[in-house]
Amino acid sequence: MENEIVNRVANSGLVQIDLDEWAFDSEVAEYDMAQNLHEGLILREKDFREFISKNDWSVYKGKSVAVHCTTDAIIPNWAFMLLATSIAKAGGQCHYGKVEEVREHMLLERIAETDFAQYGGKKVLLKGCGKMEVSPEIYMLLSRELLKVVDSLMFGEACSSVPVYKKARQK
Repeated sequence: MENEIVNRVANSGLVQIDLDEWAFDSEVAEYDMAQNLHEGLILREKDFREFISKNDWSVYKGKSVAVHCTTDAIIPNWAFMLLATSIAKAGGQCHYGKVEEVREHMLLERIAETDFAQYGGKKVLLKGCGKMEVSPEIYMLLSRELLKVVDSLMFGEACSSVPVYKKARQK
C-alpha cells in the first residue's frame, strides 16, 4: 500500500469547534411586530390582546423566536411581554432582535453553558468561514475560556490554520 491516503488531520488529535453547529442546532423563527400595528403606526391594546388570544402559537413550539419590528413604531414593553408569554406557553423561547442577533445571543448562552474542561490538554481549532458571521466578541470569549485549559489554540481550517496560542512546555 505504497500510495495509501492518510488523513493527517484525523490522526493529529486536533479538536475542531464549529460555531455553525453551535448556532444552528435549533431553529430560529422570526416574528415582526409590524404586522400588529394599526395603519402601520400604533399598537392598540384591545386589538393586540384579541390577536394574542386567537393566534395559534403552537407553530413556535421548540423554536427560538427572533422578535423585532421592521418599522420605526414605538412598541410598548407590555406588548413584548404578552407575546413572550404566549410563545413560552406554547413551548417556544423569545429573544429580542433580528435572526442574526438572536443566533449571536444563543452562541453566548451556549458558551456560558459549556464545560471547557472537556478541551483540557488538547489542540483546539476554532473553525472559521462558516454560514454565520461571528462577532469578535464571540472569538474573544471563547479564547479567554479555552486558554485556561488547552495546550494549543488555532483559528481557521485544518488545512490553513492560524496559530493563536501554544502552552509553554514545562521543564
